[in-house]
Amino acid sequence: MGLRIRDIMTTQVVTLLGTDTVRDATICFAVDNISGAPVVDEDYRLVGIISEIDILGLIVKYEKMLNRQGSASHILSVPMDKVDDEDEQLNAIVREISETKVYEIMSKTVLTTSPDAKIMEVLKVMIDLDINRVPVLEKGVLVGIVTRGDIVFSIYKRKVRDD
Repeated sequence: MGLRIRDIMTTQVVTLLGTDTVRDATICFAVDNISGAPVVDEDYRLVGIISEIDILGLIVKYEKMLNRQGSASHILSVPMDKVDDEDEQLNAIVREISETKVYEIMSKTVLTTSPDAKIMEVLKVMIDLDINRVPVLEKGVLVGIVTRGDIVFSIYKRKVRDD
């Protein structure tokens, strides 16, 4: 029958709510050492996905605005939880980025799979679409996630088991 997604998926999924802020997401990513997370509603139904690229894209957008306004400041020079006493414009932008809601920048169209899908079929689509993570849904509810790292790790685990 072959390996299925349920054989390798992560079931303890770190999630965010759409109403969480970009600051919340960056803290979550840093603490949990992840690069993205499914966004769910109160019933654990998937509403989107957010990744580092969404957050970094927001930062680049604001950085371009700063540059057009002739500012010498850079957004990355100021942590989200600290203010720069000398640059009120920069403070306002960093605050705006920090307080942006996840639902405003998340991807709303998300490739999903079921626990019974074949790993190789999901992997092919992940590679074709350059996707790192795929939420696993059962009856519309998030039950896991599979990443390229999970697939690579499963190769290692299988080889060790087969030895």
